[in-house]
Amino acid sequence: MSSPTDRVAGVDSSTQSCKVVTVDPSTGRVLSLDQAPHPDGTEIDPQLWWEALQRVSDEVPTASAVAVAGQQHGLVTLDAQGNTVRPALLWNDVRSAPQARALTEQLGRDAWVEAVGSVPIPSITVTKLAWMREREPELADRVAQVLLPHDWLTWRLLGSPEATTTDRSEASGTGYWSATTGDYRMDLLELAFGRTVGVPRVLAPSEPAGRTARGTVVGPGLGDNAAAALGLGLRAGETVVSLGTSGAVFASAADAEPDPSGELNRFADGEGQLLPLSCTMNAARVLGAVATALGTDLAGMERLQAQAPLDADGAILLPYLDGERTPSLPEASGSLHGLRRSTMTPEHVARAGVLGMLCGLADALDAVRRSGVPVEQVLLIGGAAQSQAVRSAAPEIFGVPVVVPEPGEYVALGAARQAAWVESGSDEPPVWERRVAAEIAPSGEGWGQQVRERYAAYRHQLYPHV
Repeated sequence: MSSPTDRVAGVDSSTQSCKVVTVDPSTGRVLSLDQAPHPDGTEIDPQLWWEALQRVSDEVPTASAVAVAGQQHGLVTLDAQGNTVRPALLWNDVRSAPQARALTEQLGRDAWVEAVGSVPIPSITVTKLAWMREREPELADRVAQVLLPHDWLTWRLLGSPEATTTDRSEASGTGYWSATTGDYRMDLLELAFGRTVGVPRVLAPSEPAGRTARGTVVGPGLGDNAAAALGLGLRAGETVVSLGTSGAVFASAADAEPDPSGELNRFADGEGQLLPLSCTMNAARVLGAVATALGTDLAGMERLQAQAPLDADGAILLPYLDGERTPSLPEASGSLHGLRRSTMTPEHVARAGVLGMLCGLADALDAVRRSGVPVEQVLLIGGAAQSQAVRSAAPEIFGVPVVVPEPGEYVALGAARQAAWVESGSDEPPVWERRVAAEIAPSGEGWGQQVRERYAAYRHQLYPHV
């Protein structure tokens, strides 16, 4: 049995909850897991993140090292005394869509991609700063420093020192830091906010941020997707499709072609490379919404869709229920297509929801392919990856074999792996075994490609500009 110090801790502070795992640093075996919910919504007082972490952090003082992974892009503003100026605006808050368009038009898509690897969209931090400057000027005047969610939690764990830190993966999601050059673009921050403010120092992947008052080593932390990649031990040729609150498609690569369309972000990963990533607003919650509309639950929806033809006889859902990020359609809504009397059944609609969600993620997967990153197989993770309907349809829609790792808290696990790496002082992170629940190859029947073609045709009819 492990002694109290033979463990490291990883924190996943996500949109929905705070999760803490403790892990054996030599094997990656999870020793404990605890979690506390976060309030729903698109903005939140950061103090509630801290309170949730405190409720589940009993194991952290017993760990020799800890790192925090967090939802990317969220805007945390501090005044000169270190107090929060306003509730944090989260990644899924799209109120800055007009400012995103204005920033893009000011410099042009190509210039933004060359500067920071991403085109401004409402999720990105720089657009939220522009919104705050325009809509809340009195609050904006009080801002002395800008952090991201995991930066703020790391700062609190360290006792709120004067200096603040971040890591490459989080900095690369701000819209004013370049993963290619490793430098802040303060001119872009000033373009959005009207002036420069304090930003955290960017740490190397295994550089410690400091120690807690109890002596626990604190890692630099990561953005949630970079943490998941680290937790999975992502290899060349593998691309992750994560089906959580949002959908994320990403790979770890030495390089990726720029994408002026804005569908692909050239973020940084947690090991010193790039993390080409495409993200959708709509993923697992699409299935829940369809189940609710059909008057059933997820298990009931699973049964219903199993009674429909594999291609739903042409019925398909454009799943833009919360607007969309990839493609950039922040004001879009969901829509059902291909409905006839024969397909206007609960079974067909349930199947159309499954296929539509996967087609949305397949669009994001295509963005990764266009960057020159090889997609030889997909690692399917997240809550919806446990659905048999999703597992069986994914290889057909994606067109490559799908591997489903055993269910796990891979974001928190990646943070724990970083903590073990920082504590060890090694050049490389520890090697932990990946456990696999299922491997599914495409059938070769071709119906998945036909579904994608219908989906693309309906999308083009409604949104011909994307």
